[in-house]
Amino acid sequence: MADITHWADVIADEVLAKGKKHLVATGITPSGHIHIGNMREVVTADVAYRALIDKGAEAEFIYIADTYDPLRKVYPFLDESYAEHVGKPLSEIPCPCGEHKNYSEHFLEPFLAALEHLGIHPKVYRADELYKEGAYVEAIKQALLKKDEIAAILQKRSGKTPVDTWNPFNPICNECGKVNTTIVTGFDIDAETVDYECSCGSNDTVPMKGGGKLTWRVDWPARWKALGVTVEPFGKDHASRGGSYDTGVEIAKEIFGYEAPHPIVYEWIMLGQKGAMSSSTGVVVSISDMLKVVPPEVLRYLIIRTKPEKHIRFDPALPLLTLVDEFERLHSSDKATDYDKRMIELSHAAGLCHTDIPFKHMTTIYQVAAGDLDKILNIVKRAGYDVSNEKCIRELTDNVGNWLEMYAPDNAKFSVQEELPVSTSQLTDLQRVFLSNFSAILDKSGELNGEDYHNLVYSAKEAGTELNTNIAAALEVAPESLEVNPKELFKAVYVSVLGQPSGPKAGWFLSSLEKDFLAQRFKEAAEYRP
Repeated sequence: MADITHWADVIADEVLAKGKKHLVATGITPSGHIHIGNMREVVTADVAYRALIDKGAEAEFIYIADTYDPLRKVYPFLDESYAEHVGKPLSEIPCPCGEHKNYSEHFLEPFLAALEHLGIHPKVYRADELYKEGAYVEAIKQALLKKDEIAAILQKRSGKTPVDTWNPFNPICNECGKVNTTIVTGFDIDAETVDYECSCGSNDTVPMKGGGKLTWRVDWPARWKALGVTVEPFGKDHASRGGSYDTGVEIAKEIFGYEAPHPIVYEWIMLGQKGAMSSSTGVVVSISDMLKVVPPEVLRYLIIRTKPEKHIRFDPALPLLTLVDEFERLHSSDKATDYDKRMIELSHAAGLCHTDIPFKHMTTIYQVAAGDLDKILNIVKRAGYDVSNEKCIRELTDNVGNWLEMYAPDNAKFSVQEELPVSTSQLTDLQRVFLSNFSAILDKSGELNGEDYHNLVYSAKEAGTELNTNIAAALEVAPESLEVNPKELFKAVYVSVLGQPSGPKAGWFLSSLEKDFLAQRFKEAAEYRP
């Protein structure tokens, strides 16, 4: 069977066929919470960049925050006071919490901090700063002079005819501050100014340097030329026939004399059964929140394991534990294929530490210890795990605690009852005899691990074992006629300790508790009569 090449390396080979020097770009409009769905673009760009570097390319990686885009509407997470700011550039609107420089920084700063945790380190550009520094002035001049040619391209490619007042440049009104209510009435190439009329009644002139912005379909190819972009991932909405990449390719070539970057088209990340994540609809799980819950490498792995053109379904509840388990198995496997090893390599985020404690096991340990770190360390040590790096264990403990609080379904939560649950009064005679004999065996045994506990419970149904023989004798039945259903025995264990008929994986659960405590609790449960 032929070796499988990871999609990032396939993309790198395609890009390198066009030349050795490349600039990988990614960008997001910080109009709302930057979420896991947005992360696909940034991680895809980072992985393509890493693959290029690994293959000897002269590569750079940049991130452009579209901070000069207008606020489109009052989103569900905003109060009505933002109605007056609709249409203004995000960088010119007040911060929702009052602690950041402006609206865009309110959402951008936590996202950039999250990128650091994910091991992603692009050079960051803010669109408002680029416009105000004059990075787009030459592109604005070209666009204004070739307005009709651009309009013809847009009509030919998208099938839509621009209105008579359409212009590739949108001035920002000096009076109302809005960028989507103005009409260009003239311009002076030498003076680098643009005249406009605004629906608010203002007539004025703005400089090309920071006085407005190009419309999106012109801004994007202008950015490619201004910054030298050669590789860029983008969502499937931009990739449709007649979409912004389609028109951008021709505008870049015919208007700006630039070859469009190599495209990496990606599908959406779907949030459970709620559909595609979107800041504007509120269907989001923020990256910051997810980094409170799982290690950064797992979030990278979520993106890296799936080809960009395939959608990803993400659920932060129980399915997240499955994802973590999958990553942990792959990371620790000594039978990993070269493809698996490449996925782990690309998932790596520098500066992270690892423990050998499975995330799912820690969800049990954490709840048994009620979140007490000292108790957690004792349980971890007793279970035979490495406790030399307390910092790593603390990070894992924090992740698990946050997951239990933020996303865990009720059936994944439990608490060890300090007193014998009254529900033990409903135990059957078989369950009571089992608990009594289970307690006696624990009293005289040494420390048991999870597998030991699991096997011990199951031994109750195996003729000739100590537990089976003793249960049969106590019930005064012949061992060969004794019928034991392990599910009923495990139910007795959970009822005795948790006060509920089910719980976490029994072996892990029991080995997380003190053996003497279990022996005493099972003895009490076996003897309890209300």
